Amino acid sequence: MSLFNRQIILSIFFTLLCYLCKADPVFYMNQVAYDARGAKTIVVRNDAKFAANTTFKLQNAAGKITFTGKLSKHLQVDEWAKGAYFYQADFSGFKTEGKYRIVIGKNKGAVSDWFEIKDNALAIVTIPSVLSYYNRQRANTPTELQADAAVQLYGSDKTVDLRGGWCDASGDVSKYFSHLAYANFVSPQQIPLVTWSMVNTVQTAPGLLNKLNVYDGMVNEALWGADYMMRALSKDDYFYMIVFSYFNKDPKARRVVGLKANSVTTDEYQAAFREGGGMAIASLARIFQLKKDGDFKSAEYLAAAKRAFAHLLINNTKYDDDGKENIIDDYCALMAATELWIATDSTLYRDEARKRAENLNKRMSPAGYFIADDGDRPFWHAADAGMPVVALCRYLDKEKDGNERTAALSTIKKALDYNLKVTANVDNPFGYARQSFKFRGTVKDGFFIPHENETGWWWQGENARLGSLATAALIGGRLVYPEKGGWGVKKELAEYASHQIAWILGCNPYQMCFMYQFGKSNVPYMSSNFGHGSGKGGISNGITGKKENPDGSGIDFKMKDNGNEWRWTEQWLPHAAWYLQAVTAMAAEK
Repeated sequence: MSLFNRQIILSIFFTLLCYLCKADPVFYMNQVAYDARGAKTIVVRNDAKFAANTTFKLQNAAGKITFTGKLSKHLQVDEWAKGAYFYQADFSGFKTEGKYRIVIGKNKGAVSDWFEIKDNALAIVTIPSVLSYYNRQRANTPTELQADAAVQLYGSDKTVDLRGGWCDASGDVSKYFSHLAYANFVSPQQIPLVTWSMVNTVQTAPGLLNKLNVYDGMVNEALWGADYMMRALSKDDYFYMIVFSYFNKDPKARRVVGLKANSVTTDEYQAAFREGGGMAIASLARIFQLKKDGDFKSAEYLAAAKRAFAHLLINNTKYDDDGKENIIDDYCALMAATELWIATDSTLYRDEARKRAENLNKRMSPAGYFIADDGDRPFWHAADAGMPVVALCRYLDKEKDGNERTAALSTIKKALDYNLKVTANVDNPFGYARQSFKFRGTVKDGFFIPHENETGWWWQGENARLGSLATAALIGGRLVYPEKGGWGVKKELAEYASHQIAWILGCNPYQMCFMYQFGKSNVPYMSSNFGHGSGKGGISNGITGKKENPDGSGIDFKMKDNGNEWRWTEQWLPHAAWYLQAVTAMAAEK
């Protein structure tokens, strides 16, 4: 045999071998359900490029092809999966309820798992479990109730009654209005946000809650949160920020504290607007509107909100760790003033709401992202990134002045436009919400938050951030980009919102559904003190940038990491709160 013929045979052999070794296409999908009215996408990964104009088919449970579409152009994210090709199969226009799967290729072809399309699918399927998750997170075991009836203030012999509330995470039974206050720009909203989110759902989708037989349960759970905040309001009119367990199994170790890095505690436990105080006021003023009594009378909730607001108007910067207000004070104080304005129609709260809305308007940069401080630090947030827009939208529920509305609407539009732009300016097959941040003096864009930040140590998965941005896209979009049908917003915003929630529910590179006991793949169970731990309907932290990368580049998800796996696997109150707001917006009753 000639050398030439041997080369041809070897070439054919290796070509055949490569063909046989090619992996089948991989399908990434929302593992829970797709809302019939909403945007719907499945991501397909292949080791080689598909031919141009490759189609996909939607097949129902009876084997009938009900929809045919074209895959998107190929997309690549080398820092996540070098050399892989990703495609989007978009079937948003298909709205018929039923059970389906995606087929690519002739005959049987490559097929995805089965999935369901249903009207208000996520709200119907998951809201009862989200409510049940919070109910199980109550700090209501006999041990906790006894200990919390007389919790010692840090550095004092004085005790206070702080019974109630919810345990913060599946690995932490502490109770927070907010933590990371010392870092000034990273404070998340915790127990007060949960309460406000529940009241929002009660007021926004009461018919749906009644249909699901959870209306009374949602009201009662919100009252549970409000009652805790009432106890946390000191006689001096500030809120106690944290009941900290020190991760100690002894309930007597619990203290009311301020918290710094590495569990260092202080007596700086007074909550500023940005440290949970603003959202606590907003929650108490909003739950007053339900005219329901918990352990306290409805009127007492409003009276407490007024007291706390008056106190923070005078003392807020005393409680801010750096003595300066920033964007988080603005959007939390805007929420507080708005809810008080809605509840009372007082010009005092109107004027304060307008002041805070104007502050947010002034923080809009020419690029389209918010500025967090009085300088040039971009606002980024691992949990509440959508909250400036959400706060402005809630303010516009009450504001009728034309000039004030125009200014706020302009800010909302710029923020949403930028979110779409920064997310789409690189190949992004999963539509993951990208963000701008300052890293070592330079503003840059990335998928995940920088690990090197003001906290000195804290970074984790960002599922709460995704829920907050989905919420902002939907409720903000209805104000600045309204459209009839679907979710009531333009296509790009509907897709953006859908991508964030789908990522949480399994349409991500690890095919992990972060809502516990839903979907095909879940994180392991995490236990905690006093019998608490992971609960069905709770949402884990999620995916991060590569562990070793201080700028948050790359991608990582770890089930085990020598005790640090909490960054990815731990359930946390804000994730489910923002998810609840997002699916409530999807199911909003016209």
